[in-house]
Amino acid sequence: MSKSAVVLLSGGLDSATTAAVARAEGFAIHALSVDYGQRHRFELESAARVAAALGAAEHRIVAIDLAGFGGSALTADIDVPKDRPADEMSAGIPITYVPARNTVMLSLALGYAEVIGAADIFIGVNAVDYSGYPDCRPEFVAAFEQVANLATKAGVEGTLKFHIHTPLIQLTKAEIIRRGLQLGVDYALTHTCYSPDAKGVSCGRCDACQLRIKGFAEAGLSDPIKYQAS
Repeated sequence: MSKSAVVLLSGGLDSATTAAVARAEGFAIHALSVDYGQRHRFELESAARVAAALGAAEHRIVAIDLAGFGGSALTADIDVPKDRPADEMSAGIPITYVPARNTVMLSLALGYAEVIGAADIFIGVNAVDYSGYPDCRPEFVAAFEQVANLATKAGVEGTLKFHIHTPLIQLTKAEIIRRGLQLGVDYALTHTCYSPDAKGVSCGRCDACQLRIKGFAEAGLSDPIKYQAS
């Protein structure tokens, strides 16, 4: 019988690949998506499509209002940066950083995992093409894993030893895409853009879109999603 794992599934390219890795490693996927008040809400629809396509045992969407705090172009009425050159994207922490987002999401995944008796949690963070987010670094993940085993009944009693899996953390976007295609990921189902139009068509100009487009180009592949006309 497959072991269960909680996989944080945003609906984006990285999280879809991460879920496919979990499946390939023999885990039954319990997908968790978080409706945190993000403006690019099309990703939640993508998450449902990806979960179904990968045969997830369960897909839950949990709502938590990070938009109530704001502080990010993804949750507040702040313009999403567009057309930034690569050196600017890699310098400093961008306004698209959502305060404590991965800490909150991993905490929710931890609670879910403890309830279903799963010791394994997968998250698609990346420290190579990561736009400067502090909560995508290996140091953060290692610290959270330690917290997970200190802060839970299962961890303290020794019935579970939690492990946070980050299979993409040292891969380039091109390497992630190649890996996902090897595992049967349909990237046409995913949504990456921070600033889609009313129909969910990606802008092609925000940092997330630029990193995605660059990844497909470097992999020598065509991106299967549509972009807005420039």
